[in-house]
Amino acid sequence: MAPVPKSPYEPDDDPETYVGLAQEAAEERARARGWTTVRSLAPGTIITMEYLGGRLNFEVEDGVVTRTWKG
Repeated sequence: MAPVPKSPYEPDDDPETYVGLAQEAAEERARARGWTTVRSLAPGTIITMEYLGGRLNFEVEDGVVTRTWKG
C-alpha cells in the first residue's frame, strides 16, 4: 500500500508525545500546536476510517491518553 501523503493542513508534530498526558492537557496542547480537529475516544469506540488531514485522535482511558493517531 502506498504511504499516505502529508497533508498541508497537518502540523509538524509527533502524535506519540501526547501518550501519558491527561486528556484535557493533551487536547489543549494539540490545538495550540495547530491541529484543527482533536477527537478523544474511549477504548474500543467504533469510528469511521476516513482520513481527515489536520485531525489528531486520542484514545483515552481513565482520563489519560493511551494511544494517538493522525486523521
